[in-house]
Amino acid sequence: GVESPQARPVYRRGTGLAMAPHSVLPADVADRWLVVDTFRDQPMEPQLSGLDLEYRIVLLYSRDTGRREAQLGAQLGVGTDDIGFRNRTAVLFEIAPSRDVTLHVRDELGRPTTASFVIRDTLGRVYPARSKRLAPDFFFQNQIYRADGESVRLPTGEFTVLCGRGPEYLPEARVVTLNGASNPRALDFNLRRWIDPPAHKWYSGDHHIHAAGCAHYESPTEGVRPEDMMRHVLGEALSVGAVLNWGPSYYHQRQFFEAKDNKLSTKSTRLRYDVEVSGFPSSHCGHLVLLRLREQDFPETRQIEDWPSWDLPILKWAKAQDAIAGFAHSGWGLEVKTRDLPNYEMPNFDGIGANEYVVDVTHDLVDFISAADTPFVYELNIWYQTLNCGFRTRISGETDFPCISDERVGAGRSYVHLPDGLTYDAWCEGVRLGRSYVSDGFSHLMGFAVNGQEAGTGGSELRLEQPGTLRATARVACLLREELEKAEAPEPTRQPYWTPQHARIAGSREVTVEAVVNGRPVASMRVIADGVLHDVAFDIPVDRSSWIALRILGSAHTNPMFLLVGDRPIRASKRSAEWCLKAVDQCWSQKSGRMRAAEREAARQAYEHARGRYRQILSESET
Repeated sequence: GVESPQARPVYRRGTGLAMAPHSVLPADVADRWLVVDTFRDQPMEPQLSGLDLEYRIVLLYSRDTGRREAQLGAQLGVGTDDIGFRNRTAVLFEIAPSRDVTLHVRDELGRPTTASFVIRDTLGRVYPARSKRLAPDFFFQNQIYRADGESVRLPTGEFTVLCGRGPEYLPEARVVTLNGASNPRALDFNLRRWIDPPAHKWYSGDHHIHAAGCAHYESPTEGVRPEDMMRHVLGEALSVGAVLNWGPSYYHQRQFFEAKDNKLSTKSTRLRYDVEVSGFPSSHCGHLVLLRLREQDFPETRQIEDWPSWDLPILKWAKAQDAIAGFAHSGWGLEVKTRDLPNYEMPNFDGIGANEYVVDVTHDLVDFISAADTPFVYELNIWYQTLNCGFRTRISGETDFPCISDERVGAGRSYVHLPDGLTYDAWCEGVRLGRSYVSDGFSHLMGFAVNGQEAGTGGSELRLEQPGTLRATARVACLLREELEKAEAPEPTRQPYWTPQHARIAGSREVTVEAVVNGRPVASMRVIADGVLHDVAFDIPVDRSSWIALRILGSAHTNPMFLLVGDRPIRASKRSAEWCLKAVDQCWSQKSGRMRAAEREAARQAYEHARGRYRQILSESET
């Protein structure tokens, strides 16, 4: 019969298929050797048509070799499994042996590395069978990750092997035939980059990865181990992977929190466990990402149910220990119908994104909001509105793996400029300072500077005695496959939420790079998305205190530079101040009823403080 998720075996080098040594499995798992699936692609129909006689193609995967017998049966739903199991028949199988194929993989410098491999046969079936996987191979992904010298077990047949290592590398596809004595015992892959940010001291990181919950299994183990997560971080060429403990399996996963880099970290790849406040009493106000924590337990709490029921006390506690704090998957709860940026629709503020952010930012406790894992209009709009009010929150990239996306870690990432080299602390500090840009990995905006001052240095602040024209510069690269030139523009509210396709000029392989002042594009340049670094420059007149950034809309965005003219604060828009003021009321209407009664008065005062700041900003703002 078909195995349950508890029966998935794990890959171990040199042992073929075996059970994970840290797993506790049902006693009958050893007898489960066959996986049954149905083939539904063309020429088959996905559903039965109602004809008197129909055919189904059944796909069978066997763990064992030799002669085995199985009872096969079928049913169409409740009540169709015949009494006495008369719809079953015994089938005797002669199972041909599979064989180990060693994978040799080297990076662009010829060094042994870890890469992703998607292996399919001529029918499109993925190997190893997803239903037979246990960590470090994840059953919800098509790819597996192998280090140089590790192997994969394959049967006789023809296979297409796709080898890659995240968005900065060019994938290589190869057809391999296994049919006898001449079979290759090893496959060699030499990876090639199309762009090399670390060579320019730009280090990518995904600050929102999970080792438990969502697509991960909760049995036989509560999520997976650091060794499993490190393999995926290495296989996607991330420099930093922040694994966040959260509600699911929190008490099991908390053992891996160390307040320092995990021992598996290397000079070029850092792995660390931190916390997402999700599945906690305050989750309705917006999930929080807490990085660089020294302590993971809120004071005087014994379980997560004891934590505060709103976000501000948690942010104060995190900042008191010099943590980096921000809001996760910012767009949820901030959905709007328009695609304009900025826009003045009032979202519901009824989700788990950057909702209470509109309040907490006025208490100067939010380092960043997250982007790249929800629709960019939802994410950027609230950020633009608060920047227009003079607040200086930065933006950081995340994936929320494997929840919003279980395809791979690093689907959203931040590239931080670290001239003195990579450490986890320095990377987090670069996020806080804004010496970074957000990207899906296929677009890059390196070295954004205004009048020669790089964003993230000197407080990202440039003071001018009087209005003038400033020069914004950067090195820009984007990679877009040529076959996408005539593709239709993607829907911004569907995944992938960030892709160069959003910025592609219709009918071409070019994307638009925009200079943005106070949330609105003031200049643009077309850049061919051929993977080559291009120098771009914009001359931008500034007549009042403003913020400026560069973007490839929906694919990459820099953090801003803050330009102060005549020492006046940034008060870019009355409409933004009005929007934020109304947003505080809307947020309170959605959140206050779910706060504990004992905490509601403190929350009311904090919300009133936010109203007061926005009223003051409104009075100081220009039209």
